[in-house]
Amino acid sequence: MRSRLFWLISRSAACLYRLFPFRGYLRGAVGIIQREGGYVAVQRNDGFGLAFPGGMCRRGEDPSQTLAREVREETGLEVSSAVFLFSYRDTSLYPSETHVFRADASGTLRGSWEGVPLVAPLDTLRGHIMCSQRPIIEWIENPSESKEN
Repeated sequence: MRSRLFWLISRSAACLYRLFPFRGYLRGAVGIIQREGGYVAVQRNDGFGLAFPGGMCRRGEDPSQTLAREVREETGLEVSSAVFLFSYRDTSLYPSETHVFRADASGTLRGSWEGVPLVAPLDTLRGHIMCSQRPIIEWIENPSESKEN
């Protein structure tokens, strides 16, 4: 039931904000967390695919704080350190500006209403990552090319 509610809210919000972006680009943060030979990702309950853990910044919230909060909410992991890598803008789902961090995190994976966390190899992410996070896969594959905006 909760996953269906998340699907409805997420899909509706993305559609509405794409049509009426009244606050411009929404700021967010995601973390690249390596674990057990793969990357921590969330199989999203809204059908958008796999995603690196993260989410939208609250008003006045620093992206590094967003990262720690969202990783905890979506995966149950606690971020112990985070290094900013790059940011990029994307309009594939709605106008967003994403701040990407390499993060270390500890704990046991647990899901939330947003989805089920898992450790995925790069090949799986490449084929199933949500469209708005494709620049992160490109960076992982070629980190010498900066994506910074």
